[in-house]
Parts: sequence; structure tokens; C-alpha cells
Amino acid sequence: MSHYISITEAERAEMLAAIGVGAVADLFADVPAEVRFPELKLPPALSEIELRRELGAMSNQNANPGSHSIFLGAGAYNHFVPSAVDQILRRSEFYTAYTPYQPEISQGTLQAIFEYQSLICALTGMDVANASHYDGATALAEAAIMAVNSTRNRRTILVPPSVNPQYRAVLRTYLQGTGIRVRGDENPAATLAEVLAQADSSTAAVLVQSPDFFGTLHDLKPLAEQAHAAGALLVAHFDPIALGLFQSPGEVGADIATAEGQPLGIGLNYGGPYLGIFACSDKYVRKLPGRLAGATLDVDGAVAYVLTLQAREQHIRRESATSNICTNQGLMALAAAVYLSLLGRQGLRRVAELCYHRAHYAAAAIGALPGYSVEDRGPFFKEFVVRCPQPVAEINAALREHGIVGGYDLARDYPAMPHAMLLCVTEMTSKAEIDALVAGLAAVS
Repeated sequence: MSHYISITEAERAEMLAAIGVGAVADLFADVPAEVRFPELKLPPALSEIELRRELGAMSNQNANPGSHSIFLGAGAYNHFVPSAVDQILRRSEFYTAYTPYQPEISQGTLQAIFEYQSLICALTGMDVANASHYDGATALAEAAIMAVNSTRNRRTILVPPSVNPQYRAVLRTYLQGTGIRVRGDENPAATLAEVLAQADSSTAAVLVQSPDFFGTLHDLKPLAEQAHAAGALLVAHFDPIALGLFQSPGEVGADIATAEGQPLGIGLNYGGPYLGIFACSDKYVRKLPGRLAGATLDVDGAVAYVLTLQAREQHIRRESATSNICTNQGLMALAAAVYLSLLGRQGLRRVAELCYHRAHYAAAAIGALPGYSVEDRGPFFKEFVVRCPQPVAEINAALREHGIVGGYDLARDYPAMPHAMLLCVTEMTSKAEIDALVAGLAAVS
């Protein structure tokens, strides 16, 4: 098996000669000599006991749900993760993030992916779901590319400013150099109706988020009808917990549905790894990026699980591939499947109810404070916008002194919204914590 043996010295010399270089060191000649081999000023080595002690002390400096009340959302949410999720994820059979290509030795993992896909279809009301994408942002960007590939001669994507600004940044990164135009969010104050009014014969898709970045819920059915009337697809980005109470993408006629799956049994994890949920209608399944696991029967008539519709090789066809996603985070998809299986329909509804009612309790209490006001953007789920009497950074600094992680400073992405804070309340937020937040805000008003 010579192709597993590293190159010989003769082969290395031949390769260097072919590119006109005398030695391997010459390949680094452009790197300044003073930084080519820097001295690493590392501290003396520690024993394992000393290292554990030092790392423990460092980790104790981090804020965590056990020591702080968390009111920060904006795309990553402090939801309850049942202990059973981690117990199953840590089984050696599942402890990998990679996609199996050998079904004869991967039946358990393939079945887990199949179950995840089935649960996501039940949750969203869509026909088919893949498994999976890196996170919600990349799933939304892949949806835009899929929409262009599914609509002939249409190369414009409409996205309102109410879509998560980080997602919109990822979208533009994905689409740079493709000739696909992104429009709709040039005016940060543009409404959904104003963005949809721009749909024309060049529009491949309209990307809508509900609840949007500000937590506002939208009735997507008329939006889907308006997009379809213009010949465009509707891509609905949703909060999976919100589907326990509110309309699903399938109900409203969405063509593609995406989401950040982190709320489904995946901790905050300092920003990742997360889970990109991606589903669509049957009509577009051949353009669906990512992996699909299917169920069939083997020669003995027993159920067998396989990767279906797309061969692994098509994902390395460069510009001809349906996606630049070369793997999926199967471990995160498994976490979501375990979470949904544990909670069931009624459990998910209960979580959504707690988020909704506690968020509204918090909004009412904060809105009654002198100097504070809650923006009326329509019905909201677990996030809402608060206008503050002082800069948000100063308020958050004061809240931290009381063990409270405050909201997101909207001025970072929306300069026209100074002193505006995006607050988030989930089922993990108790009434006592909300009351403490209200008291903390009152103290700095």
C-alpha cells in the first residue's frame, strides 16, 4: 500500500527541483528571519495536579448559569439541558462529530441521524430535513444558495434588517464572488412589508426570521403568498422552541426552513459547537445540501439505514457541488434528537409557554420603571427591546456587580438605536431573578 507511505528523500528533491527551490527551508524565505523561529516564553512545566489546580482557578473566573442570572440571548440561549442528553452523547459509539460513510459498521449512528431528521420534520411540518449544518448562520446562507440553484435566472436574495445581523454577515461572506446579490437590509429601519415590496423577476428568495432578531413574531403565511406571487421562494428561519406554541414553517407554506438548533439540548458552550437545522419541501430535495439518511430493507428483509440521494463524492466537486459543507456535526444532531424525544410534544409546548409568559412578565415590570420603555414591535416570544436611560454598557457593568448578565447592546449593530438593550428570558429564568433584574435596572436609572 505505497500510497500510505510518506515521500522519500529522492521524491522530495524531485518536487523541490520542479518548483525551482533548492531546499525546504527556502520555502519560508519570505518570512522575516527574526520571526521565523520565535522563542516561546513558556512557564516551567507543571505536574498534572498543579495543572488541574491552575485550570480550575481560571475556569472559576468565567460566568456560568450557576453563578449568574442570564438575560443575554441574541442567537445563543440559556435553555435547560436534561442530564440524559450528555449521558447518551458520551457513549463511545456516538462520540464523534463526523458523518459515517460505511453503513455496514455505522447502523446505530445512521439510525440516530434518521430519527433526528424525522423529529425535525415533525417539528417543522416540512417534508424532508438533512443532518446537518454547522450552525444557524451557515444553514441560512446555504438556504440562499439552494434557492438560487432552484430558481432559474434569479440571483437576488432579499433579507430584511430584522434578521440576525451576524447571520446577514455570514450570508454575504458565503455569497461573495458568486454574482448573487443581497438586498433589503440597506435601510436598518426597513419593515418586512417594504422589503417584500422589492420582490421582482430577479428575486430567488426572501429570507425571513420569526421570531426575528428583536424577538418579534410574524405571521409568515401572507409573506409566503407574496413571495410566491413574485415567483420567489420563502426561506423561514425559526426558533425551534417557539414551534411548541406558534405556527410552523410547513403550515405557512415555506419552501425552505432553517434554524439554530442550540436550544434543543445543547448548552451555551462558549459559542459552539452548535447545530444548523435545515429542512425543505419535497420539490427541492435534489438541491438539498448536507447529508440525508434513509431507511430501506437489506437482503434479509431487515430494516437498514443508508445515506441516500447524494453520494459523498458530489461534495468534493468544487463549484458543481450543492454545498461547501463537507461534514456535519452529528453529535449535535443526536443531542437535539435526544432532547426532543425526552420532552415530547407536550414538554416542548410547556417550555415555550414558560419562555413566553416569563418574558412578558419581565417586559411589563421593566416597562413600569422610570426612564425605561419596552418597544412595541408587535407580539414577541422570549426576547424584547428595552430603551434605557443610560448607555447599555454602563448598565450591564452595574448589573454584573450583582451577578446578572444583562442584555445585548443593539447599538453594536443598529447605530440608530442608542441606549437600546435586547433582553432574553427563558424557562431557566425564575421570577426571583427577573425581580432582581428589575431592581438592578431601577438602581441605575
